Parts: sequence; structure tokens; C-alpha cells
Amino acid sequence: MPMNKRAFLKMSAALLTGAALPRDLDGGQRNTERNWAGNVEYSTVRIHHPKTRDQVRQVVKSCRKLRALGTRHAFNRIADSTENLVSLRHLDQVLALDKESRTVTVGAGMRYGELSEYLHKNGFALHNLASLPHISIAGACATATHGSGVKNGNLATAVVGLDLVTADGQLLTLSRDKDGDRFNGAVVALGGLGIVTAVTLEIQPTFSVRQDVYRNLPLEQLRTHLDEILASGYSVSLFTDWRQDTVNQVWVKTRVGEETGQPELFDAKLATKNLHPIAELSAENCTEQMGVAGPWHERLPHFRLNFTPSSGEELQSEYFVPRAHALQALTAVDGLRDRIAPHLLISEVRTIDADRLWMSPSYQQPCLAIHFTWKPDWPAVRNVLPAIEGALEPFDVRPHWGKLFTISSSRLSARYQQLPAFRDLLTEYDPQGKFRNAFLETHLGVRNG
Repeated sequence: MPMNKRAFLKMSAALLTGAALPRDLDGGQRNTERNWAGNVEYSTVRIHHPKTRDQVRQVVKSCRKLRALGTRHAFNRIADSTENLVSLRHLDQVLALDKESRTVTVGAGMRYGELSEYLHKNGFALHNLASLPHISIAGACATATHGSGVKNGNLATAVVGLDLVTADGQLLTLSRDKDGDRFNGAVVALGGLGIVTAVTLEIQPTFSVRQDVYRNLPLEQLRTHLDEILASGYSVSLFTDWRQDTVNQVWVKTRVGEETGQPELFDAKLATKNLHPIAELSAENCTEQMGVAGPWHERLPHFRLNFTPSSGEELQSEYFVPRAHALQALTAVDGLRDRIAPHLLISEVRTIDADRLWMSPSYQQPCLAIHFTWKPDWPAVRNVLPAIEGALEPFDVRPHWGKLFTISSSRLSARYQQLPAFRDLLTEYDPQGKFRNAFLETHLGVRNG
């Protein structure tokens, strides 16, 4: 029986605005360990919780196989291990703020939300944030997680230094200035080189942002003016349910001093109240809109730090295509709307600038990212993903490393020209495969120890 609108909205509200804490962070005794979404049960319950860098080194030396956990926001088995997991949540402090060089060094388990508040109080900012401020810094950088903006690289592009515990328990420090291309291979490392204990990030003077939301952008305007729409703010997101001939919402985040103040955006009308990406849901946990200026860290994310954005019971996929193919890619996905819409909560379209990080989906190419937040029905989602991937195949599609996809390892190998060099780096840093797992073996074709 089809789900009626009231039932759908009730379920969506529970999924997207629930106040329950993630089940893996409640501190209770459990017989299983799961990711934030609850769709992945880890293959071991043996989780180490070191509180210092030296304790991390001891854990690494004592384990035959090991993978690191951040805030567990990956929707696949990238962080899984059959033997040992190590949680970095206690490594969550600011270690150094260098105002002269404009860098900050933090523990790998620190979340973006807390770092952002600290930086703003000290007069500084990051270049961008993801939609959620609740994610860990090291985990987000290791998987090339991103925000939006045609001139903004993903979050990992701010990394200028890494402290890494290698397989023999030794501490290795890498920097952008000293380690060149090797550093570019180590930042988005998918957890394969070792356990990151600290990250040094570029910062800039703090700034203010206003956020305006426009409703019902006609698809014809999108087809004709896509580049202008995507460049209409510092950070721009398109939200659609792929059900209509309009984009439901366009979220435009503009640095104060660069506003255009336009009441319409290519026939999309300015919203008259704060909105949730699913317009029928409460915007209580969303960041302030309506053109009200505020600190960068209270506008660039979509959701507020002091609200738990979800109970986690959802699935996510995301695909990157070169921005030169943006319109063709969106048209291809729109052709699947009848297959996508029944299983979808909402879809978001964003842009990411090119970078030099070997395993980043935006390596040497500006990208368009098409994100899907699905209802928690994996059999249905698993059936529709190959259709989406097939439609995007002509455009050199790359998946988000931390989300759900079915693209074969052979196709991934063809997409990443630096993959052979990255495999060599994995072998050099971890010759016995201590940090490798089935995910890396399956998708990167590396030996799993």
C-alpha cells in the first residue's frame, strides 16, 4: 500500500529532526556496535578508547588489525574491522593556534562544531563547513567530505599538516610544505596509512554570512542558467525530491559585503520563513535564514550544532561528476525520477572546487555532487543505485567514499589516476596491512593483510 502524506511526514520528522542521541555514543553496554545510521553492524565489539597520543601508539602496537572510528557517520564499511576498532573521540582538544601563520592544530577526534566556535571567538574561520557540524575533523578529511561553493575545495583542502601513528607505533608528521606530493596522497587516505592523531588546518579571519532560501526554481531556468545559479553565493545548495518540474529549494549562503539582495532567483521566489530541506518539516534545527547575517559557522552548515539533526535511521549516497558535465548529469538523473522518488527523503546538489589530493573525488577537476538521502530500506536503495550509476557513467562518475555505492573496483580504478601511487603508499606505510580491511580490498584492489 502506498504511504500517505501524513504517514510520510511523520516518518520523515522522526528521521530528520529526532532528538535521540546516536545509539553508538550513549555509553551503555551493548552486544553489537553500529554506525550512526544503524545500517552497519561492525564486525567486532572490541573498541579501544585511548585518551592520549601515547596511548594510541600503544594500541596500534598491540593490535594485528585495526581501524579508526570518528563520529561514525559513514554509511558503508569503510571503518569496519574484524578484530579491533579505535575510537578517537577523546582526542578532541585544540592543541595550538598560530595566529601569525593562520593555522590551528587539533586532536583528530574534535568535531567541526566545537572547533568553529573556538575559532570564531578568537577571530578566525575555516573556509567552509559541511551540512552537519557534528562530524569529526579527521574522519571528514580522510573521506573528502565537503560543503559547497564553486570556489571552495572540500574540507580536506584546508589540511596543511598531519600527525600519523604508523603500523609499528611510530609517530610520523607530514606537512604540505615539506612533503609535497606524498602529502597529497596522505590526506584523503581512507584510514589506510595509519591512525591520525592530530590535524593542522589553514584558517582565515572570521566573516559573517547571510542565508536566503528560494522556492520552486523552474527546471527550464536551471537548464538555461545552471552556472549562474550555482555561482549565486559563496555556498549554494539545490534541494529536490525529483518529483516535479521545479527544484524545491535553493539555499544561497553569501558572505556579508558580497550580497546582491535579489528578491527572486531566476523565477524562484524568496521564502518568507525559515525552511527545512523538506519544506513540510519544522526548521527548528536548521541554521538561520531569511537574510539574517550571522557568524560563518552558524550559517554555512544546514543544521545547528546544539540540535541532534537525526536519529540516524536513513541511508545516504552521493556521486561526483566533473562540473563540465553538470547539466547532462542532472538531466540523466531526472530521467530516473520515477525510480528514485518513491525511496527518497531529499536530494541535494552542490559544487566543489578542484584539488590536488590523490583520492579526492575532486582531484584535478571541479565537481558537481548529487546527494541522495534515502528512506532506510536498503533492498530498495540497492536496486536503484546501479541505475543512477549507469546514468552517470558517461560522465566519469565517482562516489563519496563514506556513502553507499555499487560501482565496481575496475571502474573506480579507471577514475583515479593516482590510485597506483596510493597503493604504493599503503604498502610503504603499512606493509603487513594492519590498517587495511575488506572495504579497501574490494574497492581499491589492495591486499587485506
